[in-house]
Amino acid sequence: MAKPPSGHNLSPYWLPFTPNRHFSKHPRILTGADGMYYIAEDGRKIFDATAGLWCVNAGHGRTPIAQAIAAQAKKLDYAPSFQFSHPGAFALAERLASLAPPPLNHVFFCNSGSEAVDTALKIALACQQLRGQGQRTRLIGRERGYHGTGFGGISVGGLVNNRNMFGPLLPGTDHLPHTYDIEKQPYSRGEPEWGIERADALEHLVALHGADTIAAVIVEPVAGSTGVLAPPKGYLERLR
Repeated sequence: MAKPPSGHNLSPYWLPFTPNRHFSKHPRILTGADGMYYIAEDGRKIFDATAGLWCVNAGHGRTPIAQAIAAQAKKLDYAPSFQFSHPGAFALAERLASLAPPPLNHVFFCNSGSEAVDTALKIALACQQLRGQGQRTRLIGRERGYHGTGFGGISVGGLVNNRNMFGPLLPGTDHLPHTYDIEKQPYSRGEPEWGIERADALEHLVALHGADTIAAVIVEPVAGSTGVLAPPKGYLERLR
């Protein structure tokens, strides 16, 4: 059984998006973090250029944040959201709604991006049902898009390696073409000049399937997992 210097058995834990057999032979174990750096098991400091998984933007080990977490855990570590809630949830929802552009004025809290995307797709489908348009069930994503690892997210997503082991996925999904062309967008700084016409593919899908069958269209404003690709100028506006 593979064991790093700490002596832990690595076999029971499957890491996501990781070649686990290789990892078990060449483990990379982090034991701490401070500011902008992780601390490896051998004591090396490793610069955290991606803020964890884009979720530690204020840095690691921040004393005010740690104190706030500890104080909340001591006062109320968990409250159910089924038929109950607590003041902090309403305070955060109110603040988020005030920062979001209209008409985004409601908040539904989730545990991850994957859960958030699957929830958003379900809300879109349920909304069409409540509006008396239950025939609107088609979901449209985009090639090379990443929307998490739930069945809804990988169905509307367009990363082949995230999809190819799981069969047909959700029925009634289709995909827009991606916006990246290495020959026409070399070394683009900011939003590329070329590519707005890729948004016109949505009209083709509407004509193909019928406008009254489409429940929602989901795209990343900036495509992340496929290479951090900014949208072409005017693309999102034309798509909307």
